[in-house]
Amino acid sequence: MYDALAPAGASWPGCSYCRQDNQVHGHLADDDFKLRPIAPQDDAAMAHVIRAVMTEFGATGPGFAINDPEVDHLSAAYLGPRAAYFVLEHQGRVVGGGGIGPLSGAAADVCELRKMYFLPGIRGRGQGRRMLDACLEAARALRYRRCYLETLTGMDAAMHLYTQAGCTPLCNPLGATGHCGCDRYYAREL
Repeated sequence: MYDALAPAGASWPGCSYCRQDNQVHGHLADDDFKLRPIAPQDDAAMAHVIRAVMTEFGATGPGFAINDPEVDHLSAAYLGPRAAYFVLEHQGRVVGGGGIGPLSGAAADVCELRKMYFLPGIRGRGQGRRMLDACLEAARALRYRRCYLETLTGMDAAMHLYTQAGCTPLCNPLGATGHCGCDRYYAREL
């Protein structure tokens, strides 16, 4: 099912989703899930998750996140003052992640939801919504007013999650992400 290993970590300051009470949007999350900020020891595991998921969806060529230089060093890439990245552990193994950071080429109050991916065996268990909510909460704490994201045709569950969470589909991309392979765009006011 998955094979990336990562150690436990601390919670992100002020993030109510990095808690251990397992109550997530009216249903119980599995006891074995833990959402926490990324640590350098998680970089290889998250690179594995990103590459596995992007390959699963055929998103391997130019213009896709799989080719971003930060994939191998996510913990360093999200050290900036207006960025945050979280990982999801299941039974002590990193099985997904997601983060936010400034949207290149956009106003200073616009962030981008970045690199939110989960291994197949974890999907459909409420953890995507938990991760999305943690990222949006971090964005609000970092004083962003709008969150932008890109995805692609075929990631139907992700698109459903985004619309259920109040994201509005856009006709055209915003900013300059460099991800010309993505063909679905969303934004949400914070």
